[in-house]
Amino acid sequence: MENKCEDSEALEVLKQKKEPFVPSIFWPNVFGFALLHAGAIWAWYRFLSGNVMLATFIYAVVLGYYCGLCVTIGAHRLWAHRSFKAKLPLRLICLIGQTMSGQNCLWVWVRDHRQHHKYSDTDADPHNSTRGFFFSHIGWLMIQKHPEVIAKGRQMDMSDLEADPWIMFQKKHYKILYLIFAILIPVAIPCYFWNETFMNSFLVSYFARYVTQLNITWSVNSFAHIYGTRPYDKNISPVENIYVAAFGMGEGWHNYHHTFPWDCYAAELGRDYNFSGTLLDFLGRIGLAYDLKRATKEMTLNRVHMYGDGSHPAY
Repeated sequence: MENKCEDSEALEVLKQKKEPFVPSIFWPNVFGFALLHAGAIWAWYRFLSGNVMLATFIYAVVLGYYCGLCVTIGAHRLWAHRSFKAKLPLRLICLIGQTMSGQNCLWVWVRDHRQHHKYSDTDADPHNSTRGFFFSHIGWLMIQKHPEVIAKGRQMDMSDLEADPWIMFQKKHYKILYLIFAILIPVAIPCYFWNETFMNSFLVSYFARYVTQLNITWSVNSFAHIYGTRPYDKNISPVENIYVAAFGMGEGWHNYHHTFPWDCYAAELGRDYNFSGTLLDFLGRIGLAYDLKRATKEMTLNRVHMYGDGSHPAY
């Protein structure tokens, strides 16, 4: 009996002991991302060697900008942060573009982003930047999730998205919608309208466009959490990165965004390289977007003087 009690106590100690989390690699995603990047490199090689029509390249760039804006304005500022409201036509345009961007269904995208803000750079952050540049950029999509990410993800309030039938339709049928809007239609257009070859269209309109978009989005999680200044809050990881802002259409002013996540501009008023904010102003003027939330100049300067690292022009 005494031995059994000791065994039970030892077992309980083992259960309570917290072993370090060692994630396993999710090989299908590793091979999938390797294939995507190989296809993108091949696409760029064919274009630079003169084998792809200029019209196809321009088309892919325009398509990429459209998808990017639907992520920055739609998925990010509208649905993740509710920083403004949008009429149905704008919501549908953004939902289609977000589907085409191939960054998972909107419901999952928003859940992960809200979780990232609530538990930023902790074990519960899906792309915790304290685990290194590679992890926060792409590695988080290729290995097992930390138990805290799973646990806290189940607690996120997603009731607003679940009340939207369009969003839940996309969530339910995401795979087929992705096939249609991200691959079939984009690849078919150059072939049908200006007789581009199927292979060239597939490589440029899908592989190159998709991989470029992904890396720009991932750069917000990696570069904009490591390399830059912290003029609004020196105590948090996100930084102001002008290069990410330029390529990410305004998403690189990340120290500001984490300080005022409800600001629809995601940057201080007057910041350059914020095409998403400029377009949102236009959408507000024509009535497709309304109730735009903005931080005042006084709020911004107060934060700068109280918590900033001294890099703001106000100093």
